[in-house]
Amino acid sequence: MLESERYGEAKSLLRFLMQCQGEDKRHYEEWSNLLSWLEMAFPGPDSGYGALQGDPWPDTEADEETEDSLRRQTIAPVQQDQAYVEQVLYIMQHHPVVDQQILALERAAHLDHPDVDETIIHWLTKQELHPALQFKALQCLRRRGVTGRVMLERLGETVDLEIERTPLSMEDFPDVAARIVERVESVTEVMDSTMPHFARELWKETLQCLYGTSAYERMAADDDETVDCYAGALHQTLELSLYGRSEDDQVRDTYGITDALRFRYEQACRTLRHASHFHRGRDWNEP
Repeated sequence: MLESERYGEAKSLLRFLMQCQGEDKRHYEEWSNLLSWLEMAFPGPDSGYGALQGDPWPDTEADEETEDSLRRQTIAPVQQDQAYVEQVLYIMQHHPVVDQQILALERAAHLDHPDVDETIIHWLTKQELHPALQFKALQCLRRRGVTGRVMLERLGETVDLEIERTPLSMEDFPDVAARIVERVESVTEVMDSTMPHFARELWKETLQCLYGTSAYERMAADDDETVDCYAGALHQTLELSLYGRSEDDQVRDTYGITDALRFRYEQACRTLRHASHFHRGRDWNEP
């Protein structure tokens, strides 16, 4: 929802999740922190659950227009003087909280100033950034209409990326990416109704970290065996993230991982655990 800038829906979902029982304590803490940030960053009316009455999801054209209008007003104020531009770019580069850096990047996408593109590119290519933050910066540049190539260090590799090809949504990733997560959703929905949601969010985070790397290129090989291996790896990583354990034999049986696919499956598992470690197990600004 945050990727597609549906901030009102995100706040509604978080409020609902915080009223559910039986989840790990750290999940409630994460949801509470994210909701607090959203309330601060995107104040104003939204399609919240309130007293849990009515349809929580905006599904009318008027609701969508209101949401989009509020987002534009919040992120892109009419007045963009030099001080405001400098403040946004400073927060983008130096704020210790990554959520604020991401918000600054969203605002930078709407800035009308000749120094913005060069500042973002210099920061992106000269600083050691978390791979997901790099991805957000690439998205910002694409939204600003910047074209050309950049060389980055991502997950220990030097990659050469075309800015204009940066995915802006799940639909922009290779078709196999959707096939993988849909396979996991179809399996997990009968196990736990919340798992498909977390599977999709984990997969988005993973794609952002892997984009442009050799592991991403291996995943992009669109064949049934790739889907089996990466879907199984995503399922295992999801269970480890949510429950701290996973039955590997059961996962391999569920996704048809034969002995011939064992190496590719284990390689995919290592890749996803590595990306999950970066995204969840380390401070975003840790070198």
